[in-house]
Order: sequence, then structure tokens, then C-alpha cells
Amino acid sequence: MKLIARSMVAAFCLSLLVAFAPMASAQQTPEQRVAAIKQWLGQSKAQLKTYQWTETTTVAVKGEVKSTKVNNCYYDVTGTLQKTPASASPAPEKKRGIRGAIVADKTEEMSDYMKKAVALVKTYVPPAAEKIQTSKDAGKMSLDSAPGGKNIVLNFHDYELPGDSLSVTLDPATNRLLGLGVATYIDEPKDAVTLAVTIGSLPDGTGYAQGITLNAKAKELTVTVTNSGYRKAGN
Repeated sequence: MKLIARSMVAAFCLSLLVAFAPMASAQQTPEQRVAAIKQWLGQSKAQLKTYQWTETTTVAVKGEVKSTKVNNCYYDVTGTLQKTPASASPAPEKKRGIRGAIVADKTEEMSDYMKKAVALVKTYVPPAAEKIQTSKDAGKMSLDSAPGGKNIVLNFHDYELPGDSLSVTLDPATNRLLGLGVATYIDEPKDAVTLAVTIGSLPDGTGYAQGITLNAKAKELTVTVTNSGYRKAGN
């Protein structure tokens, strides 16, 4: 009887620990949340260097797909990300005459804009731990609830540019990153750009940017990047 009683007490205590563990995590301070984000980013960045994967980039203007590009991605021995082209849509046929010159100018302008947009994405994805800390230390971090109230959102203002914001959605029970949102601009604030990032998780817990969607309203431009087919490098 004593053994049964002890087992029942132990089981009851275990159930209390399970019940209150998420609650304790949900009550973490903003400082603890930021520390958890930085730790998660560091671990995932290190673990991703042991993987190779496929990156598919699609560019659409006014809802019409203009190009699709596929790269094989991996990190070399120096820890530098390498991208090897696997396939790409053919370049559009060049038009002749004045009309062709106008089209060429617009194409070059869009190409320059695209280069800036791609460079911009790299400054936010993945987020830099030191920039998150700088925003927080400057008193420019705010805490919100995600739609539905289940998850939480940490907003970091003036993260990269004056007036921009980086939003990090977290699972409050585990501090796992679920998604990113960015409101920023190219060159001037009137040229607004938004980023929506879905965070995926590999079997070993490594986090990665599963899907990235960039919208540049002024140019009616949408860029979608999908990362898939993750496998250990060398396999």
C-alpha cells in the first residue's frame, strides 16, 4: 500500500510539473525571450552548415510570373554559403527598334531594383542577434499577441533602417521561432517593401526559412523564395 501511495504521489507531482511548465515559460520576461531568440538563431545557423538544400526563386510582376530560378545550396569548408544554379527560365526575347529600347530600359531598371531587393532580404533573413539586442537595448522592442492569441510576437523597431520593423513570432511554451514579418523600404520610405517568412523545423530541431515572400507594392513586384529538400551534406 505504501508503494502504491508513493507511486500515486509521484505521478501527481509529475502531472503538476507538466501542467505548469508551459505556464512558467509563458511568463518569461522580454529579456528572457530575446535571449532565447538569440540562442535559437545561433544554434540553427551552426546546424544549417551541415546541410544542403534546394532554393527556388520566383519573380512575378503584376501577378504574372516573369522568371523562376533553382539553386542547389550548401556551405563550403570556410562556412560561406554557396549557390549552384540548377535551372532557370529562359531570358525573354529581345525586341527591336524604339519599343525594344524602352523595354530594355525598363528591364534594366527592374533588374537593378531586384538586386537591391535581394540584398535587402539578406539583411533581415536570418535575423542578426546583435541587431535584435541593439533594438531591445534602445527601448525599441514591443510585445504583442499573434492573431488567435496562442503565440506571441516580439517587434523590433529601427532594426536595420530608421522606421523599419522586424517582427518575430514565437511559440510561448518552447520559444521556437514560427515566422518573421518585416516592414521596410528600398532607398526611400515611400518605396515600401514587406517580407513574410515561414520558419520550418528539421527533424533535429534546426530552424530554417521555409518560405519567403517579398512584396514591393510600388513596383507591383512579388518575389517568392522556397527552401526545400534538406539533407545532410555529402548524402
